Amino acid sequence: METVAAFAEIAEAQLIRSVLEGHGISAVIPNEQTAEIAPPYLWGSGGVKVQVAAEDLAIAREVLATLEKDGPAAAAAESNPDV
Repeated sequence: METVAAFAEIAEAQLIRSVLEGHGISAVIPNEQTAEIAPPYLWGSGGVKVQVAAEDLAIAREVLATLEKDGPAAAAAESNPDV
């Protein structure tokens, strides 16, 4: 698994995981339970990481680049198209 992004908050990582999965990319948040109950333990290791398979890394980066260009509202719309 390759880290595609890291965040200070678990909610941000979960949102990005949802967006990636919406694009057909399997994504995981290692140490998700630790991030939920004791986030300070992860700050020293680079934050709450979102990881994808190595073969999905390039397309995952493209999806995230599109989100960065379009802003936070795009990420929210991607994860919940009914809004």
